[in-house]
Amino acid sequence: MISGNFIEQFIEPSTNLLKLIVCLTGMPGSGKTIIATGLKSKGFEVINMGDAVRTEAQKRNLEPTSQNLGKLMLELREKNGAGAIAELIQSQITNSHSDVIIIDGVRSNSEIDVFRKIGTVKILSTHGSTDTRFKFLQYRGRSDDPKTRDIFDKRDTREISVGISTSIALADESISNNNLTKEELIETAHEIVQSWNR
Repeated sequence: MISGNFIEQFIEPSTNLLKLIVCLTGMPGSGKTIIATGLKSKGFEVINMGDAVRTEAQKRNLEPTSQNLGKLMLELREKNGAGAIAELIQSQITNSHSDVIIIDGVRSNSEIDVFRKIGTVKILSTHGSTDTRFKFLQYRGRSDDPKTRDIFDKRDTREISVGISTSIALADESISNNNLTKEELIETAHEIVQSWNR
């Protein structure tokens, strides 16, 4: 006779798959990091995919400019596959004790596929007009933020080339961020994540 416990060890779901992985996607400057920072302040664990690329750049003694980080991101994807950046943070997710993890900066379905193997994935996209996004990036002033409209347009083209438009189109929920305050954007995202976590 086969014991119930013996059967259960084969049908019991992996604890990792019980993790809710919220993938934030959207064009540069659309509000992903504002949401991530706001959700972190509310107690959620946040992992930034751009930070993984910046860490890799630091290892290679590369200055963290938009051009250098963009080239490195494309190089890593070319060498290790379209899900390469997601794979860089995979161990952070599996080793985390949090039930909900927010991933800031998802760019493609290949990255999402990596996350689907280790948790339950929901996709939240943010939208903003090109003018709104460019103004925000100039105001933010991070080292890799575009200083000119030409650089901004080239960055948009690069993001589209790696598949971000598909992940945006397939989002479970979307937020339009053209006329929201920072607080409204964070609260809207928080309500969505809470509804997924019930």
